Amino acid sequence: MKKMNTVALLSATILTVSCVSKKKYTELETRYDDTRVSLTKTQVEKEELEAKYSAIENRVADYNSKINSLRDDNYQKLDLVENLAVMSESTKDKMRETLSKVDQNELAQAKSLEDSMNLAISYNLKKNLDDSVGEDEDIQVDIDETVVMINVSDKLLFNSGSYRVSNKADGLLKRLADVINSEPAIKVMVEGHTDDQTVKPGAYIKDNWELSVERSTAIIRELQDKYNVDPAKLIAAGRSSYLPLVDNATKEDRAKNRRTRIVILPNLDKFLSMVSSTD
Repeated sequence: MKKMNTVALLSATILTVSCVSKKKYTELETRYDDTRVSLTKTQVEKEELEAKYSAIENRVADYNSKINSLRDDNYQKLDLVENLAVMSESTKDKMRETLSKVDQNELAQAKSLEDSMNLAISYNLKKNLDDSVGEDEDIQVDIDETVVMINVSDKLLFNSGSYRVSNKADGLLKRLADVINSEPAIKVMVEGHTDDQTVKPGAYIKDNWELSVERSTAIIRELQDKYNVDPAKLIAAGRSSYLPLVDNATKEDRAKNRRTRIVILPNLDKFLSMVSSTD
């Protein structure tokens, strides 16, 4: 009887050990399958990333190839200049030629390449505008980074107290329209400015705000209707008397403040093309 009990106990022990081993095996098999699936997924993701990286490398190589091919017999190789803009060697030559003609005192004040570029562009643009209206007319061209600001006296554009555009403005507006139409990226804001004199009671203009807006809009209509400038490029603004150039203390100073400011807002690479203007 004792022997039979011993055999039964031994059998139960073997059965218990056998069950534990089977469970452990199943767990390990499951973990193995999970690891294999994860490894396969990782391998697929790795191959996808390698394919994307290879495509990027190919695009970069193609882009660099195109950049290096941007040259002709006139050595149109592109260079990055003072992190400011990409400028071809021939454009640099044209800028140097223009700078040789500008006021050397002004050139001496240039502290950077950007200052020199502004002088060259201002010279060419102002010369073109002066050629169309005569040197005695009041036109001032200023450059602030990539913004060209042209102040034009109202004696050139309008009759006194009126917003009807004078025929004397035809030459200037045509040259201005040529510049605007030559570059798709250029936008132009036309600002009307007045002196601080109060509009006379009973006048058909209510106040200086209305006069400045009417003058700005009149110039824009001329550019659109007479010179075929895309109206989407044009912005009208009236500034009344609140941004004077000088104090309104004298008749002469008030005349200076009665002006139209034309602000040209070009894309930088289009802006640089103005350097190439012919004299």
